[in-house]
Amino acid sequence: MTISTFAVSYDYRCPFARNAHEHLFRALDAGAPWEVELVPFSLTQSHVAEGDTPVWDDPQKAGDRLSIEAGLAVRELTPERFDDVHLGFFAARHDEGKDLRTEQAVREVLQKCDVDPEPVFEAVAEGWPRETFRKAHEAAVKDFSVFGVPTFIAGNDAVFVRIMTRPDGDADVSRSVIEKVLALLTESPELNEYKHTTIAR
Repeated sequence: MTISTFAVSYDYRCPFARNAHEHLFRALDAGAPWEVELVPFSLTQSHVAEGDTPVWDDPQKAGDRLSIEAGLAVRELTPERFDDVHLGFFAARHDEGKDLRTEQAVREVLQKCDVDPEPVFEAVAEGWPRETFRKAHEAAVKDFSVFGVPTFIAGNDAVFVRIMTRPDGDADVSRSVIEKVLALLTESPELNEYKHTTIAR
């Protein structure tokens, strides 16, 4: 069964989301025939206890939301720059060790990707990126019981995946990695958990 339309969740804090999205974008850049929806997901919210203040309404957690809200603003305001910003946030967090909870770190990524930070931060202040974020997160939880990132969603099926490698420059390898995930998702529903006991170094 060939899958051409699917969704993938993300939170820039997760290194496995970074790996998956780098493979995904490498394959797409090389012409992979997929229509992919990127679904923002809050790892912070997934750990909020029932009855506690949701991350969306907690001013003390604004930094936890900042990079994703900024990315969503870019996607709306300058969509042609979104891909670079999306991967740029992953790189800043995991390659450069930047704290994306700070305005300065987010601003640096935007500038590096030739995006004017001011309209982005104005949008974040207006609040609509937060509402977009909230709705996407809550829909993923309600409709597919998403609990982490990256989660691949196709049709009525969803699977949380940890991809251990990053692209090595070969787009065919990246495409194969994603296609294997999709094949397991759609063709092997009997496999609920499949995990190596050791990690190859």
